[in-house]
Amino acid sequence: MADLHILRKHSLGLTEARKIAFQWAEQVEKDFGMTCVYEEGEVEDEVCFTRPGVQGRLSVTQNKFEINAQLGFLLDTFKSSIKREIVKNLDRFLEDKP
Repeated sequence: MADLHILRKHSLGLTEARKIAFQWAEQVEKDFGMTCVYEEGEVEDEVCFTRPGVQGRLSVTQNKFEINAQLGFLLDTFKSSIKREIVKNLDRFLEDKP
């Protein structure tokens, strides 16, 4: 399995970061057919996402978004384009914030 690791630092605080994480989860469910489970914590939220060939988690804190995902064998060939789409999606949500 191939690993994807994406880290984005921010200064939004957990409340605003949580809003972005919800939007991100909704978007990947819609665009990529992912199933997302969102769990809120006191200092860190976690979005677990999955679909055939992909599983991972988005960790959200007051100052960072961190995505770790594993790709199945068949999707390993597309690792670069998958990472590019995930980064583009997350960065778009972050850019919309002042």
